[in-house]
Amino acid sequence: MTTAAPKDIDEYIAGFPQDIQNILEQVRATVKAAAPEAEEAIKYVMPTFVYKGNLVHFAAFKNHIGFYATPAGNEAFEKELSGYKSGKGSLQFPIDKPMPLDLISRMVKFRVQQNLERAGKKKK
Repeated sequence: MTTAAPKDIDEYIAGFPQDIQNILEQVRATVKAAAPEAEEAIKYVMPTFVYKGNLVHFAAFKNHIGFYATPAGNEAFEKELSGYKSGKGSLQFPIDKPMPLDLISRMVKFRVQQNLERAGKKKK
């Protein structure tokens, strides 16, 4: 990948070999389907979906796809995520295994709900 930040998710994905592009497109399509109102962006040099604030980020690395649903997003799915390497707000899905698209979809929907609740509290 080039050192310059990509201008959009298409450019980000295009910077990877075809097999990784396919995985990134699967993740992207899953997030889009789970949060159709969300807008695509590049933040922290990563594909990001934004809906009433940041929803999720994802990124490709040598051996995994990083998925970032914030700490609360990970905590809510702690049991299901126990088989994956994780940090405070990060997850690593190995690229040599099928992406857990159903789990990603549920995590995105959870984050949409969180952002809607937070946005509702700000209005009051």
